[in-house]
Amino acid sequence: MRPRSLKTQTRAQVLRAPGLAAALAATTAFAALTALGARVQFHLPFTPVPVTAQVLCVLLAGGVLGARLGFVSQAQYLAAGLAGLPVFAHGGGPAYLLGPTGGYLLAFPVAAFAVGAVSRRLGEGGWRALLAGMAGVLIIHLTGACWYGVWMSLAGRTGIAAVLSQAVFPFIAVDAAKAAVAAGLFPGIRRRVALD
Repeated sequence: MRPRSLKTQTRAQVLRAPGLAAALAATTAFAALTALGARVQFHLPFTPVPVTAQVLCVLLAGGVLGARLGFVSQAQYLAAGLAGLPVFAHGGGPAYLLGPTGGYLLAFPVAAFAVGAVSRRLGEGGWRALLAGMAGVLIIHLTGACWYGVWMSLAGRTGIAAVLSQAVFPFIAVDAAKAAVAAGLFPGIRRRVALD
């Protein structure tokens, strides 16, 4: 039996490869999922920052798509919002990022990248996937709280205690739970998407 030629092997590899179209479709799907996550929201009376499903979507994007494509998916999401599409929790447009939640939103691409990178380094499943998800949560909260502090100071209010009580403490347990849910979901979804 003759071995397949190099040309035939290369053609077979190309046919199996997901290609640019599949990668773009996947990143766009996760950008749209994050936009839908913004619609799932709950408001607390003492903070302008809503509880949404966006963080779960960001973590899933990084865990399923990997670091680079996860980053791209969330960059697409931000680009849609900056272009004026109402994909954020309360609308869209460049001015939205100057509001109290701008830091959280800007952290989404970096958080998705971190989840994908940590997941790739540590491996799939269990506590490893949870650590990857928590890395993303940490980035979102750190960036979000820093910008929230800037936003408060621009509004004439200051105080680390106020920032923590309005921008971190009410959300950290909920987002840790989202990391646990993502950790349980993304290994199985990743095998079905198979972009690696």
